[in-house]
Amino acid sequence: MDLTGLGKILLIFGGVIIIVGLLLIFNQHIPFLGRLPGDIFVRKGNFSFYFPIVTFLIVSIVLTIIINLVLRFFK
Repeated sequence: MDLTGLGKILLIFGGVIIIVGLLLIFNQHIPFLGRLPGDIFVRKGNFSFYFPIVTFLIVSIVLTIIINLVLRFFK
């Protein structure tokens, strides 16, 4: 791998880190994220369990599309 390829990989990872950081900062302003139908939430007494399976699926699909577009752009 030459330095050009390494530079492209670093740009992609940097972009992903920026996107994740922005999502973490603005997650309170995205009302549906984490509270979608299909997300599992169980509360019994002092115990609560939350598993946002549908949110994970949607985030995974969006990230897959973004990464594929970025990789096609840099080829």
